[in-house]
Amino acid sequence: MNKPKYILDSYALLAYFQAEPTGAKVRNILKEASAGAAAAFLSLISLGEIYYIVARKRGEETAGEITEIISRLPVGLVDVTKERVLAAARVKAQHPVSYADAFVVATAIEFTATIVTGDPEFKETESRAAVLWL
Repeated sequence: MNKPKYILDSYALLAYFQAEPTGAKVRNILKEASAGAAAAFLSLISLGEIYYIVARKRGEETAGEITEIISRLPVGLVDVTKERVLAAARVKAQHPVSYADAFVVATAIEFTATIVTGDPEFKETESRAAVLWL
């Protein structure tokens, strides 16, 4: 049986870290990933997005702490390659989403994974990649 694969958007991890009610779904996915029952991924572009959002709201020290914690989560960091940049650019050219979100969609397509988010921008790309709404 194939285990479920998830691409976490910055929205998902921020909900998790802020202990929002929707973060419980993310916590469950991380538990599944830790147990080997699922695979969870995060684009390095989303990691950068999380860093700057936290740095703006809570300072760079906290942003650094959060990115360090993320590195210890059962989440595979997806590198940026020329192929992935161009795949994201194609998504961005075809859909009105942010460039960071285009990386999430392109990664979900590449990995045949479900996007985990609450960001309404992803409604535009549901025909391309499944979404687990928070």
